[in-house]
Amino acid sequence: MTPTTTTTTTIANPARLAAEAVGPSVVQVGGEHRGRHGGRGGGIVIEPGAIVTNAHNLRGPEITVTFADGRRETGTVAGHDADGDLAVVTVDTGDAPVAAWGGTADLGEAVFTVSRLGDGGVRVTSGTVSATGRTFRGPRGRQIRGSVEHTAPLGRGSSGSPIVDGDGRVVGLNTHRLGEGFYLALPADDALRRRLTALAAGEIPVPRRLGIGLAPAHVAAKLRDSVGLPARDGLLVRLVEEGGPGARADLRRGDLIVAAGGTDVASVDDLHGAVDAVPAGESLTLGVVRGTDEVDIRVAFDEAEATGEDNG
Repeated sequence: MTPTTTTTTTIANPARLAAEAVGPSVVQVGGEHRGRHGGRGGGIVIEPGAIVTNAHNLRGPEITVTFADGRRETGTVAGHDADGDLAVVTVDTGDAPVAAWGGTADLGEAVFTVSRLGDGGVRVTSGTVSATGRTFRGPRGRQIRGSVEHTAPLGRGSSGSPIVDGDGRVVGLNTHRLGEGFYLALPADDALRRRLTALAAGEIPVPRRLGIGLAPAHVAAKLRDSVGLPARDGLLVRLVEEGGPGARADLRRGDLIVAAGGTDVASVDDLHGAVDAVPAGESLTLGVVRGTDEVDIRVAFDEAEATGEDNG
């Protein structure tokens, strides 16, 4: 009788493979008082001497970075984009490897969130890409478009950590918790790489602004009705900053902005989108109702102008 030979097949654990591949590149940021969940957030090594994390994890120009081997270093913020919730920190990365990037993730693709715990361990959670092209609000209220929605749970203090594919390649940077088991990440596409390169070089983006304060559409409607003006959808200019782009274009308090770049304006987000879409060196035409008259106002932007905290 011929003996039976039994062949044992080892099935790879994709979560373990992902953790082994990217884990050495994952860091913790903040967390001067260490604990199992110590740290304000996570990050990844994007090049020798630099990591990326979320801008909302910052508390000043310096931040503590803890590496996979337990080494802790003080990093300096090279550049941050508050509206895009991104920051690049210059720090001695030592032997920590640069994370491999895998581009964008597809709908339904299995993904893993890999983050570092306060005791130096690594946490890996699994899920799938549940939607793409999602929009959410950044730390300062501006919309962030094109995000990846996924279901790989994001633990406390893990924003800024990566989501990766089964080979441990970065496909997104976690930034936002939606609730009900859904999370958002910035896709690791070419646009994100260009933004990180610019931030690493100290090029801090300066969003365009009109230099105006606005009342939302429902407030504008009530105010126009109270003074006997016909109803019209739009945003009411409630203040104009002296010397700003709006003032230079002759926008006035009481003007109703009804269109921007030829598209109707129903919300502040519509206006922000139109302003952000203007190519460098070009102007934006606003459709304005002034009393009962309709006028077009052309706004030119100073690309080197610093921004303030306003909603227009």
